[in-house]
Amino acid sequence: MLKVVIIDDELNAREVIANTLLASCKNVEIVGSADSVKSGIIAIELHNPDIVLLDVQMPDGTGFDLLSKIDEINFKVIFITAHQEFAMQAFKFSALDYILKPVDGEELSSAIKKAEETLEQKNISLHMNALHNNMQSHTKELKKLILKSSDHIHAVSVKDIIRCESEGNYTRFILVDGRKLLATKILKEYDEMLQQYNFFRTHQSHLINIDYFETYKKADGGTIIMRDKSSIPLASRKKDAFLKLLSTL
Repeated sequence: MLKVVIIDDELNAREVIANTLLASCKNVEIVGSADSVKSGIIAIELHNPDIVLLDVQMPDGTGFDLLSKIDEINFKVIFITAHQEFAMQAFKFSALDYILKPVDGEELSSAIKKAEETLEQKNISLHMNALHNNMQSHTKELKKLILKSSDHIHAVSVKDIIRCESEGNYTRFILVDGRKLLATKILKEYDEMLQQYNFFRTHQSHLINIDYFETYKKADGGTIIMRDKSSIPLASRKKDAFLKLLSTL
């Protein structure tokens, strides 16, 4: 059984989360609950949970404040938030799990299952540092993206990504410093996250950072040359949108 602690400042919210959790997840045990940063720390130290369902905003601080006061985070965290789109984007970039209020049973069950599958990867300090960075600024220069490979976790600045290319169920990131990182998500997910930061999907297998665009060759259907001298195909259905984008640069 997975030991779960629920931390939320609203009694009604804690009850709804607990009832939803017990109804949708058969392998969990709610071992404790709390309504503040202070009582949350006590509950975690007392019960040593596997998973903490953590509210973002509480009267005496935030869920992030709570985590910063714990010496060793040896549990998985699922944030519970009613935040606006920007905050949700920050969670996605930081590769941290979250669910929105009001809590949906299927979403909660999915988050618990995902947490269970990755319990051995409990250290989230890198994720938390990235989240703090992402919550502080709306600018792409300061935006951090967490990339998980099979054996490493990397924090990468969006401005340092030249391009991405699909490799089956994985995505290869090519960075300005010459590194090539293979992340364990499909290209479509990164396309959705990065398109508002001047990235363009040129082809089903390629996503480029327009800041590193160098040349467009019209021959042979269209080829894009990037600053790293890579040649990226331009799908015919993407040509008009790409040329329109170039006209705005």
